[in-house]
Amino acid sequence: MKQLTLAAVGFERYAKTTRRATFLAEMERVVPWPALCALIEPFYPKPGNGRPPIGVERMLRIYFLQQWFNLSDPAVEEALYDSRAMRGFVGVDLGREPVPDETTVCRFRHLLEENDLGRRLFDEVQQHLATKGLKVATGTIVDATIINAPSSTKNANKARDPEMHQTRKGNQWYFGMKAHLGVDSRSKLIHAVVATPANAADSTVLADLLHGKETRVWGDQAYRGQRAVMPSGRKIVSSPKYGPGSNIRSASSSGCSASPRCATAG
Repeated sequence: MKQLTLAAVGFERYAKTTRRATFLAEMERVVPWPALCALIEPFYPKPGNGRPPIGVERMLRIYFLQQWFNLSDPAVEEALYDSRAMRGFVGVDLGREPVPDETTVCRFRHLLEENDLGRRLFDEVQQHLATKGLKVATGTIVDATIINAPSSTKNANKARDPEMHQTRKGNQWYFGMKAHLGVDSRSKLIHAVVATPANAADSTVLADLLHGKETRVWGDQAYRGQRAVMPSGRKIVSSPKYGPGSNIRSASSSGCSASPRCATAG
């Protein structure tokens, strides 16, 4: 173990454990880092005659910071210089080495995308949680969020990304993609993720967000009227359900206090 330099230790007399530091400490403990790195290793550049590549785990931790805190490539580089908690999580000591620059971060992200490793990483985390006894319950919260992307055509291809599209939310127009999430109602763990162009209707991917054992589903008005997504014949008498032959009600009419608004069938 390397001895920390003064750049990592600091001279502050007073300190407080922030929510960010608490969160990162928890992620340090629960994320199966060795297993995730093993998935990436076969695709990662090997040391050669040139400058040796930055370690896989360090780059993976930076990638996770981007997802958790919604940071772009240049933003995560600046955040690492600015936040000691983030540097400690990634393992960067500014007294010995600089933060990986945004180009290096971008290349690592593209490596994951080109080899479709995002889904494999997600599945590995889900399997790890299951082995720890964290299983999905019979309720799922469904929702979607727009992920903005540059709409400019000032790039090498002189065109927008064909997988992205524009959409309007209220009076505001957005360009990019949409992330659809299925979240366990009890543990709040994400058990399903689907990516579509931003203009795709939320309801079109509802079936892909359910694990098939739900007796109750929560969502907003975008999911109204989707009654054929549950397996036929599944009928829960003692509990509201979301299935064939049922009526979908919003929270305002059903009296459900869940957030986001509850869409149940009963």
